[in-house]
Amino acid sequence: MTGAEITILLADDHAIVREGYRALLSKQANMAIVAEAADGNEAYQLYKHHEPDVTILDISMPGPSGIETIHRIRQRCPTAKILVFTMHQNHRFAEQALKAGALGYVTKSSPPEELLNAIQDVRAGRRVLSPDIAQALALEKTGGDCQETLTPREFEILRLLAAGKSKEETANLLNLSPKTVANCHYLIKSKLGVASDIELTHWAIKMDLVDSNQTSK
Repeated sequence: MTGAEITILLADDHAIVREGYRALLSKQANMAIVAEAADGNEAYQLYKHHEPDVTILDISMPGPSGIETIHRIRQRCPTAKILVFTMHQNHRFAEQALKAGALGYVTKSSPPEELLNAIQDVRAGRRVLSPDIAQALALEKTGGDCQETLTPREFEILRLLAAGKSKEETANLLNLSPKTVANCHYLIKSKLGVASDIELTHWAIKMDLVDSNQTSK
């Protein structure tokens, strides 16, 4: 894309990281950051106000996570173009982000040029993955993974519960009712073939969905 300006919403909870993005993108003649958000709720509200060409967001943010925010934005605007730029190199996060509606997933270990190219690709409606994620996903397709059967919302509920959040806290973070979370909790255990919350937490740790130091169960 040449000549046309790409408007960008940037969502990351670290101000220093956003400053680095801003410095990089401000040097691009055809890119402009129109808004910045520090959490999922703010990102959603700013998206509604600005309707940028591309939304760049991290997965780990206060309040609703990046995956839930992708889901909310895409529910409002099915044509929204979203690029995940994150430290998470676990392909399972990438799978869920893409399921939720993201067009791209690039890890923060990637060189700056890769991010810039990804913005162009996502704006043009092309799916893009950083090489490390693309390779991990390709290898994963050679085997099975029951985690793939989880919806993005179930994935987020699993991650929050396994990290020690209560059903009420999880419901509040995801703007759901405690009953919905309880029903999803039951479905998650059924889909993954685990019988108890302890098994569920161990499964999440084994799959690197949460850090064992974060769990309080």
